[in-house]
Amino acid sequence: QLQLVESGGGEVPPGGSLNLSCVASGKTADIYSMAWYRQTPGKQRELVASINRDRYIHYPGSARGRFTISTDIAWNTVYLLMDSLRPEDAAVYYCHAQSLAVVATYHYWGQGTQVTVST
Repeated sequence: QLQLVESGGGEVPPGGSLNLSCVASGKTADIYSMAWYRQTPGKQRELVASINRDRYIHYPGSARGRFTISTDIAWNTVYLLMDSLRPEDAAVYYCHAQSLAVVATYHYWGQGTQVTVST
C-alpha cells in the first residue's frame, strides 16, 4: 500500500512558477514510476510528466520545455517544477505512482492540488 500527498498548488499570474511536491509513504521500495496528471472540469485526466527508475522521463504535451519532473534519491518524493505557466495550465494536478509486486502492478493516486493561473 502507498499513500500519496500532494502540496504546492496555488494561484500565480501567467508566466509565473510553481513547484509541486508529492510525498509517498508506505511501501515506497516497490515504486517503479511516478507521474503528474492534471484534470479540468469536463475533461479527461491527462498525463503531464512521468519518470521511472530507469530514469526515463516523458513529457507528452505542452509541458515539454517548461515543466521539470524529478524525484528525491529515495523515491519518497516526486516534484514538478512548473515555469512559464499559462492560463491553460490551470487544473487540479494529481500525483500517480505505479508499484510492482511479484504478480501484479498497482496504481495509486493522491488527492490532487489546485493550480490556478490568472491575472
